[in-house]
Amino acid sequence: MAMTSIPAATVHADEGGVSYWLPGRFGSLAATPQVPGWSMAEVYYHTSVSAFGNAAAAREIHAGRIPATVNVDLNLRLNAQADLVLLNPTYTFATPVLGGQLAIGVTGLFGRSSADLAGTLTAAAGPLAITRTGSFGDSITSVGDLYPLATLKWNAGVHNFMTYVTGDIPVGAYSPTRLANLGIGHAAIDAGGGYTYFNPQAGHEFSAVAGLTYNFKNQDTQYQNGIDFHVDWGASQFLSKQAFIGLVGYAYQQITDDFGQHPALGGFRSRVLGIGPQIGFLFPVGDMQGYLNLKGYGEFAAENRPAGWNTWLTFSVSPMAPSSTVTSTRRINTK
Repeated sequence: MAMTSIPAATVHADEGGVSYWLPGRFGSLAATPQVPGWSMAEVYYHTSVSAFGNAAAAREIHAGRIPATVNVDLNLRLNAQADLVLLNPTYTFATPVLGGQLAIGVTGLFGRSSADLAGTLTAAAGPLAITRTGSFGDSITSVGDLYPLATLKWNAGVHNFMTYVTGDIPVGAYSPTRLANLGIGHAAIDAGGGYTYFNPQAGHEFSAVAGLTYNFKNQDTQYQNGIDFHVDWGASQFLSKQAFIGLVGYAYQQITDDFGQHPALGGFRSRVLGIGPQIGFLFPVGDMQGYLNLKGYGEFAAENRPAGWNTWLTFSVSPMAPSSTVTSTRRINTK
């Protein structure tokens, strides 16, 4: 099952609270090879987050277009949520590339994003000061950006390795003055690598995937997000050949400052950690392999980034592995 790339369609980090990388994209068995051929993953994703301080102020600054020459004091609370449906077709090649298995896919999405902002803003320009108290909200139902992905994977017994490259094609619904968007308004490229240990006899599994994101400048706002580092991981125990349970988690840290931000925000480097449970099932769908996974994350230790919780429900269909092929030769995507 191909990795499903999902954007941060609601408020998460970087410019105005929005980052390209959405933690949790990779899960258990991320680096294990797949069966060659076409696969399709469908994902329902829900997130609910809130923020105070700079993470909330950033949305007021960008949505309200507060000039950089104006001094501001913001006491704000942001609440945001999104409900998204994603389609991720992927083709896995049978012919080896550099001794590994190449897969190419793309993700498109449709859904609804909403956000509301409430609190007090005091703006001062010279001797003049204006205080505004109130709230406003925004929502949008539309399509998002496109997210191509290429992976290359190698297997050596219980050890599996991968490298990947993905990115953002900014064609989704976006406006720099909206509080809620389904696109991020700029291109991005992300690359990294991962490892999976999987012992099919004992049913033990652990995976970790790390990467870096480079963000291009948003031409509408002349804002450029800093470089982001992220790690997604998953650990599971197979209860049978068809079912497993386990834990998933992630760590996200922006490692360079944003450019073009309001002085009140400083470097606006963001951080968040998340952890939660997962459960997965494998079952036949005609002559294909079906897979159903449910996982959820609770977030903590957030900085310059809203935090809350999110859930991923994935259903995917892919070619059935030959009967002589053990489960370890398949990739089970636990998004």
